Amino acid sequence: MSSTVTFEIPREVLHATRMSEDELRRELALHLFDEGKLSFGKARELAEMSVWDFQQLLGHRGIAAHYDVDAYEQDRQTLKRLGRI
Repeated sequence: MSSTVTFEIPREVLHATRMSEDELRRELALHLFDEGKLSFGKARELAEMSVWDFQQLLGHRGIAAHYDVDAYEQDRQTLKRLGRI
């Protein structure tokens, strides 16, 4: 079951940022991902972007993907199970 949480940002604050609501949402997603507070998938979801677009945005901002040895090993196991390697 999915639910949402809503919080208010005063219009003056949004205006002061000179960003749209979508831009502010993306900035929050990028920051939380960069800080390790959100996974790639959850940050992408918050940003309301496709996987490809969010990856491009990360690259454009110089934010490294969080891909460690454990994730690599999991990917290798999955590829072996699928007969790809």
